[in-house]
Amino acid sequence: MLFQGGALFDSLHVWENVAFRLLRGKLKRPRAEAREIAIEKLRRVGLTPDVADQFPAELSGGMQKRVGLARAIAAEPEIIFFDEPTTGLDPIMSGVINDLIREIVVEMGATAMTITHDMTSVRAIADKVAMLHGGKIRWTGPVAEMDTCGDPYVTQFVSGSAEGPIAAVR
Repeated sequence: MLFQGGALFDSLHVWENVAFRLLRGKLKRPRAEAREIAIEKLRRVGLTPDVADQFPAELSGGMQKRVGLARAIAAEPEIIFFDEPTTGLDPIMSGVINDLIREIVVEMGATAMTITHDMTSVRAIADKVAMLHGGKIRWTGPVAEMDTCGDPYVTQFVSGSAEGPIAAVR
């Protein structure tokens, strides 16, 4: 899982954060092997090996997101859950993270589920979309049909309009 706020352990080095599942539980690996895997996953998300021995607080927000993504893929999961993967990032870094997510999911052959309100991310990483409102699925379909689906809730949400069936809280 890639958590919205990164959820990195501030008392652990970056490599230990990435290798967290590899150092504990069913997937337990020797520390040296877990570190090697962590450094390789850091490379995969565009970070250099010298980042491995830093602490999360020493990294920018975008770098922290990359570390979180490296941690999410470190154990080669079949399913990856992304919770608001671009929250708090500038538009350029958001685009970088979206591209990385798309590349990695395709490369791994994993199934990805993303919760987001960021329509740019939806268009960049989704194949299929479901819109939830009031605890119910309002619409589901291919991302390419999102703009023309005809559902007033989807139309309002995608356009960001204050007018429509979704009441704006004032």
